Amino acid sequence: MTEFRVTPWDVEGDIDYKKLIEQFGTQPITDGLIERVEALAGHVHPLLRRKIFFSHRDFDWILSLYEKGEQFALYTGRGPSGHTHLGHILPWIFTKYLQDTFGCELWFQLTDDEKFVLSPHLTIDDTISFSYENALDIIALGFDPEKTHIFSDLDYAKTMYRHALQVAKRVTFSTAKAVFGFDNSTNIGLIFFTSMQSVPAFLPSIMQKRKVPVLIPSAIDQDPHFRVTRDVAEKLGYYKPALIQSMFLPSLLGPDSKMSASKSGSAIYTVDSPKVAKKKVMNAFTGGCQSLEEQRVQGGNPNICTVYQYLYILFEESDEDLARLKERCMSGEEMCGNCKKLLAAKVSEFLKDHQAKREKARDRIDDFMLSD
Repeated sequence: MTEFRVTPWDVEGDIDYKKLIEQFGTQPITDGLIERVEALAGHVHPLLRRKIFFSHRDFDWILSLYEKGEQFALYTGRGPSGHTHLGHILPWIFTKYLQDTFGCELWFQLTDDEKFVLSPHLTIDDTISFSYENALDIIALGFDPEKTHIFSDLDYAKTMYRHALQVAKRVTFSTAKAVFGFDNSTNIGLIFFTSMQSVPAFLPSIMQKRKVPVLIPSAIDQDPHFRVTRDVAEKLGYYKPALIQSMFLPSLLGPDSKMSASKSGSAIYTVDSPKVAKKKVMNAFTGGCQSLEEQRVQGGNPNICTVYQYLYILFEESDEDLARLKERCMSGEEMCGNCKKLLAAKVSEFLKDHQAKREKARDRIDDFMLSD
């Protein structure tokens, strides 16, 4: 296995998630936790049942509070550096399940400030524009407008900044260097940013003028930010936010490749046409053999196949159908071309539906967005 790297700004390599849990000091999602969710919710989302959401901090505590009748809020976000791809919406789909199931209020942060100070190429106007475009994708997924608050840091800075200062005053540069690996070349905007990312974990308490428990569903690369948030939360009079963390949707180009706008075909974007998405799927990395004859004899390897992984993670709800597909692949009965066609059809169907809802979201965006 190649060496991997996971930071809030960079994910590379073939990730060993068990090792990542050890490195970050989180807890694995257990069958017992899943059973507790099923008892409370009546059903478990495939992203949790299949342990795509595999890691947590204090998710058991959130469930215990809910079992006692205490409502929790949700907080997640997006760094608007470009258009949304399917890997970005993976945690949002699960967040919607949590909102629908547990009746949660959701605070959704668009970190256009972070992306400006991070990128050597993006202007402030670029990140503001992508905030708007990304918000359309959030709304298109069907979040409840009565319980969903979407905000860009730049547009909501007046509200957020005074609370960010409270965080910043309690975080030393020594801590920031230890957590994020900052050095003398790091710009001071990036060093300050964790203070802004901490604030939405406290906004439900600030708005309700009482301590409100908060659960943050996100990909695990954001964990370093929230370690800092958790360190200062109780000092400021709030609960530590709980976290539930997902794996990453792999690059279509293979396990050692990173999803990137600079790598054509590595990701499917929500603004891709079905024709473009189909081409990307048909060119995706698989676990097949060099020839059809060889594959019929030896079988394929679904464990490294990005096509199978996309079906497993996002596009096939039936565990039975997945098991049959995996068995047929490994036995040599199923060819990669057929699996690609299956995934391409499902992706095309999703994009057509999502893009129609995305256009309708333009007329509804004011129902969701907060600004000062």
